[in-house]
Amino acid sequence: MEFLEVQGIYKSFGNVSVLRGIDFTLSKGEVLSIIGSSGSGKTTLLRCINLLEKADNGTISVNGEVIIDAKEEDSYTDKQIRNKRLRMGLVFQQFNLFPQYNVIDNLTLAPKLRIKENKSLTKEARLEAVNAINKEAEELLASVGLSDKAKSYPCEISGGQQQRVAIARALMLKPDILCFDEPTSALDPELTGEVLRVIKELKSGDRTMIIVTHEMEFARNVSDKVIFMADGVIEEMGTPEEVFDNPKSEKLKAFLQKSDEKF
Repeated sequence: MEFLEVQGIYKSFGNVSVLRGIDFTLSKGEVLSIIGSSGSGKTTLLRCINLLEKADNGTISVNGEVIIDAKEEDSYTDKQIRNKRLRMGLVFQQFNLFPQYNVIDNLTLAPKLRIKENKSLTKEARLEAVNAINKEAEELLASVGLSDKAKSYPCEISGGQQQRVAIARALMLKPDILCFDEPTSALDPELTGEVLRVIKELKSGDRTMIIVTHEMEFARNVSDKVIFMADGVIEEMGTPEEVFDNPKSEKLKAFLQKSDEKF
């Protein structure tokens, strides 16, 4: 049994068919990169996986449990949707940090709200949980090299640092799968490297990741699997060696050639 199973995902906006039957699986600890031209459906797929868009058809299962069934999505309560989203951490292109909170508070806000909502906790248990959250946030900031920015506000740190904070914030909720939507597209070239280094360091035997990226060399180096999307379908899928060194699809060959010319 695969850790993540995506089956038959379809999505249209009006008369425009954006996803036309997406199927793939991931084992626990694998890193998948999704590449393709603008308009190929990459981000829409990621948003469907994270319940930010409602798929028209299809299912998504994690560890054998169906967490999203498009036919039942209209019946999900707001609380169910929030809980399902917690299974899939998402790091956005534009960081989406809360500007009114400092870095450490950006990390701890959501976990502390979950504790506040848990009415069964005693005062002592609540205090203990909050202390554990604060400690974990400090450790995560250290892991992304930002211990000295804990009290800074988003406007006081660079774009690369903001994205590293966003990554640490996503990790605070312990998602089953960590997703990235073009994590370096809003960054200047000199800041891109620091974010890619952090993502590469996250790769471990138990962290499963999906990365939508235009960084071909990064995708080649960090991925266990690569999907090339075109016109709403998976045009080609395989190991980095298969996709980048031995492409079979003419669309993939043309895409890789354009990517090489761009850089």
